Amino acid sequence: MSRLLEVCVDSLASARAAIRGGADRLELCSALAVGGLTPYTELLLQIRGESSIAIRCLMRPRAGDFLYDREEIRLMAHQIRVLKAAGSDGFVIGCLTAGGDLDQESMLSLIDAAAGSPLTLHRCIDVSRDPLRTYLSAGALGIDTVLTSGAAANCMGGIDTIGDLLHLRDEFHGPEVLIGAGVKAAVIAAIRRELPEARAFHMSGKIEIESRMLFRRKDVPMGLPGLDEWHIQQTSEEAVRNAKCTLMHDS
Repeated sequence: MSRLLEVCVDSLASARAAIRGGADRLELCSALAVGGLTPYTELLLQIRGESSIAIRCLMRPRAGDFLYDREEIRLMAHQIRVLKAAGSDGFVIGCLTAGGDLDQESMLSLIDAAAGSPLTLHRCIDVSRDPLRTYLSAGALGIDTVLTSGAAANCMGGIDTIGDLLHLRDEFHGPEVLIGAGVKAAVIAAIRRELPEARAFHMSGKIEIESRMLFRRKDVPMGLPGLDEWHIQQTSEEAVRNAKCTLMHDS
């Protein structure tokens, strides 16, 4: 299988930068500052108006854990149908039980709504009870990709588990292992030196853009205290290009 660089974006400006930098696929989200939430349909339509790049939409109705109630599952199923009609190629999903296992019933509801679209299991695997078992369960459900940091804060910290997942991928023809969390050009090179079979990476490539606001009232947060509202995070075209070059041309 060919090498893959996926870039997660939450704005039209970031999508444009990722595409110019050579991204193979976008993961479209909103609110990346809280780990990503379900994107706006209108943003998908904006990107689709400019590009036919492959796009998978993240389905996450709120920040926090991945234990969802019935109303949240129904909401995500409805949003999947709407986003599919608007041009999403696939979806990024994940539901856990209270005990930390993959929630088969909830997953099947979302898989049914996707109606054959390609699917990624997101980083719920990294907070699941047994990541290797979760990976195999995802494969049994027909998931084609699993996004993971190797159950660590970043992918370098999880490299041993990532190696185990790659072994399962190759032994059982399992889902692609999409390596994320802290990915940049140097990290891709380092991981591929240790794990040359690694071939799919996920990054945001974010840099901070200074706000154009001249008047700035201090000490009036719009969200969580401590969030900097005078800088905007945006994907760097250069960071994506460097990562893609490293992925495609390293030995």
